[in-house]
Amino acid sequence: MSLFIKKLLCVLPLLAPGLLWAQPYPDRPVRIVVPYSAGATNDIVARAIAQRLSIAFKQNFIVDNKAGGNGTIGTAFVAKEPADGYNVLFGNTSTLGIHPSLFPKLPYDPVKDFQAVSIIAESPTVLVVNAAIPVRTIKELVAYSKANPMAVAYGSPGTGTPFHLSGELFNIQTGTTMLHVPYKGAAPAVVDLLGGQIQVMFDNLPNVLNHIRSGKLRALAVTSEARLSQLPDVPTMAEAGFSGAESSSFFAFAVAKDTPAIIVQTLSAKIAEVMRDPGIKTQLTELGAIPVGNTPAQATRYLNEQVIKWAKVVKASGAKADL
Repeated sequence: MSLFIKKLLCVLPLLAPGLLWAQPYPDRPVRIVVPYSAGATNDIVARAIAQRLSIAFKQNFIVDNKAGGNGTIGTAFVAKEPADGYNVLFGNTSTLGIHPSLFPKLPYDPVKDFQAVSIIAESPTVLVVNAAIPVRTIKELVAYSKANPMAVAYGSPGTGTPFHLSGELFNIQTGTTMLHVPYKGAAPAVVDLLGGQIQVMFDNLPNVLNHIRSGKLRALAVTSEARLSQLPDVPTMAEAGFSGAESSSFFAFAVAKDTPAIIVQTLSAKIAEVMRDPGIKTQLTELGAIPVGNTPAQATRYLNEQVIKWAKVVKASGAKADL
């Protein structure tokens, strides 16, 4: 064997990772893991983005729903997959912001196990009640709840979700004792809200907007800093006299830690392009979401801030949960 061949064989292992990273991305279908069931807001938004990424990259982006464990099963799945950019997590406020302080035995760490790619969108929360309840303002809800202690129940998509904690924060701020009723997803909670089994919900606008417009549900306030264009007559929590309850749910793309930077940057840049498209802006606005599409650095900073923010709310509320 010649000396040249021997030297080449020694160098190839060192070059292989670089050569691998230099391959066009993506060169095969990409799986977007949504850690919730099909049909909910997370799934709807993920599919809207996946469709456009498929067109932009000329490669299939396939949504894979891996529900269970309040979103922890699908999230942990992505954390343990190869760091190659072909398994992308469609995370949210719960999985990447709240869970670290809520679950003592979380099977992943959102900071140590993931690389943020982009914040896709933010979705303000709306406080709604069954239209049969004799309340039309936040102050009336507080009075009604205090007059009927433990008789007013609010539903959420599950323990530890932003909507659960929004209710707990509301109880703390107002001195009410609304009973929390967790469900396995937003859809069944909305069904019971419409049926009167529960009386109140904090939820994403897309899940309840049509019911608000039909008159079956009544919107009392939104938790965003400004009023929503879809509900111009509904005040913010601050306008209703309860400042400090402002919050928005977020949706984010993340990949396993140590995914090559070129892949993270490529995916993030294409997402930013997609989010500037008038079509997706219109679609997300109709769903009650506000398009973002930022850089990996911006997304990382945002996610870290969310972890700190929700840790304070969890501690103040005393909320606890087991997997």
